[in-house]
Amino acid sequence: MSSVDNTPRWLAVAALAKIKDGAYSNLQLNQIINQHSMDRRDINLLTNMVYGVIQHRLTLEYWLKPFVRHPHQLDPWVHELLLSAVYQWQFLDKIPQRAVFNETIEIAKVKGHPGIRRFVTGVLHQMDRSGLPSFDAIEDADERLSVMFSIPVWLIQTLRDQVGDAKMQSIIASLNQPAKQSLRVNTAVSDLADVTSALTNEGLTVEPSEISPLGLVVTEGQAVTTEAMKYGMFTIQDESAQLAVAAMDPQQGDQVLDACAAPGGKTTQIAAMLDADDGGEVVALDIHANKVRLIGQNAARMHVADRVAATELDARKVGEEFGDQHFDRILVDAPCSGLGLIRRKPEIRYEKQLSDSENLQRIQLAILTATAPTLKKGGIMTYSTCTILQQENQDVVDQFLAAHPEFELIKTPTKQNLKADRTTDTLSIYPDDYLSDGFFIACLRKK
Repeated sequence: MSSVDNTPRWLAVAALAKIKDGAYSNLQLNQIINQHSMDRRDINLLTNMVYGVIQHRLTLEYWLKPFVRHPHQLDPWVHELLLSAVYQWQFLDKIPQRAVFNETIEIAKVKGHPGIRRFVTGVLHQMDRSGLPSFDAIEDADERLSVMFSIPVWLIQTLRDQVGDAKMQSIIASLNQPAKQSLRVNTAVSDLADVTSALTNEGLTVEPSEISPLGLVVTEGQAVTTEAMKYGMFTIQDESAQLAVAAMDPQQGDQVLDACAAPGGKTTQIAAMLDADDGGEVVALDIHANKVRLIGQNAARMHVADRVAATELDARKVGEEFGDQHFDRILVDAPCSGLGLIRRKPEIRYEKQLSDSENLQRIQLAILTATAPTLKKGGIMTYSTCTILQQENQDVVDQFLAAHPEFELIKTPTKQNLKADRTTDTLSIYPDDYLSDGFFIACLRKK
């Protein structure tokens, strides 16, 4: 790459400015990678910088603050350029400080006017001379944790209230570790051994998941670009997310409802356990037509389209389309705040407030309430979220059970007997437990 506006560092700054403006980090990155021809090393640096700056934003802002008098007056790209310089200097040991500063100044020179170049040069040299401020200067303990781990104070305090101080500290310390690359084997066409050898033959290194019997973790290489992925031998899915369908345990001839199905990861997992000849079918709902199409495409790629009925419908209106006691199993993988996914989607931490969880609770309860009559007696309704807050998890289950005495909570089973000594019937997986996504699962049986 010759010109500065094609280097991973410049592209990272451009991406960060757009993400700060509301673009999704993963979509923005994919777009940039597709538009520029980069080798694997450059893609890795770009990805590392974008996610790294987002992950550590509160820390980086704290370090930058003494050196920039009016940060709000800066062009967004200049602000992101400075943050990315501090990130590389402090977190990427393999890149010499001199190289980081030189290229940062070069970008400022090419992209800005001489005043911007002088300003950026001055800030970097001043940081180098006086050193970065210490966290010890922050008197308030929660504020200090917030800056050190780049987690908002409200989330620190809410987690402490719900899981205790030691567990909260363990969770927030784990959130800035890189997300694992995990996948779920498609049992409709393959098994663990076949996928392992297919990926190994394509030069990847994989190991079995300790959480899900259908899961593999890729430690070297990119699973997305493999032939095995194209053929539908597996799909990319977090290990924790694989547990909800396993807990529901659908039988081959079951009629199953996946109430909030897009993009269809869990739908295809359910479908792989059904037999169309035996009458098995999963009705997969979403309220958006484009997402319903996505479910259909995923079902086709995973060779289970004959068992999937992708349907455009609000789950809260399911009773208008399906009669009472229609389904043997129901999965409500509810819309949630997604706070269990912070490692994978680092910007979530800055976008959410506690009020979001409280508002979502009403929607989650409404979906459970609307789908409940369509479940057969003796059937199981599995409720799951990818968040770690009680407001959207245990509280929802408790309120639902209080209003629906015809349901009882049964212990969430897992094939690997996870958290066997837990005192709750529900299953909470926290991001520090297995370094997977945070996830919650409850199994409700209709008496």
